[in-house]
Amino acid sequence: MPFSVTWHTLLDECEDLAEGATLLTPLSQHRFQITDAQEHRIVVEFLDRDVDETRPLQRDQFETLYERISDAVDGFDLSRLPPDADPYPAVLSLHPRFEVDESAGVIRETDEPTGSQIITGTDGEDLDEGATERTEPDVDVYSDALLLVDALERNALSSLEALDTPVLINLYTLLSDIQRDANDLRQNVTDVLLDRLHHDQPVHGQFGSVQRTTRRNRNLRDNEEVLTTLEDAGIDRERVLSVDRDKVDEALDVTELSESDVYEINETEYVRKAEVDEEQRETRLQGLKDRLATSEDPEAEELREEIEELESRIEELTEFKTGREYHTQSRAE
Repeated sequence: MPFSVTWHTLLDECEDLAEGATLLTPLSQHRFQITDAQEHRIVVEFLDRDVDETRPLQRDQFETLYERISDAVDGFDLSRLPPDADPYPAVLSLHPRFEVDESAGVIRETDEPTGSQIITGTDGEDLDEGATERTEPDVDVYSDALLLVDALERNALSSLEALDTPVLINLYTLLSDIQRDANDLRQNVTDVLLDRLHHDQPVHGQFGSVQRTTRRNRNLRDNEEVLTTLEDAGIDRERVLSVDRDKVDEALDVTELSESDVYEINETEYVRKAEVDEEQRETRLQGLKDRLATSEDPEAEELREEIEELESRIEELTEFKTGREYHTQSRAE
């Protein structure tokens, strides 16, 4: 299909938009509206910028994006867009044959009509046919992250020494649980991603890229087998024999020697989480949700937006379709 047909269909979609319809750029998450649709350009106005809020989007740039999408097998990678170019895929998504897949970080052409980047209309309600009602993610890290956001909002972390001990304990407990739960979720995501990547082929998402790799783990065979094999190769046993820590501990149990006789001992102190008050946390979490749902305070609205962004990132993580986490997994206590 020639681009001219696609272009005029896009112009028609722009002209049919409801007054006040608002779109969202997929990369920078900026809100904007279409103010004019002309033969050679589409004029947009950004709602989140103090300067340069009005921009003309040129037809030839849309045609270049169209060609890139046509050449891409699995969709055009949005991270390859030039700076400030992400209004183009958002507007192109108004065309019924183009969709932005934010979880995969691509825009692609489809055979069926798709949703768009429209987020609000004149009545403030969601106009995107592909949108669904937002629900809480059923993952452990979500509730802890919500509580942590609240704690960070209520306390000045610029001087940890000035915080009361109970506040520091709450922060430590939440951070510990989030680290553990995030690692568990990351491992679950990793297990799925292992089947979706080939070696040495980095795959890019909206927030980064990952690559499948291989780690070698070595375990010695039976001691006698190893020693015999080495002796057959001309290596004396004494050259490879070493002190076995487990056997040393067993020897200490049946002798009058102390640990300090055979060990260099250094003691370090650390904080260990002893218990978690689940009932108190659940009460605080529910109260926080109820307060945010009813408050009209500007600060509460900002926190709601931050929480919605956090939910969105968690949902993107659970729906992410490419990549491989290959760093050694750390375990929190």
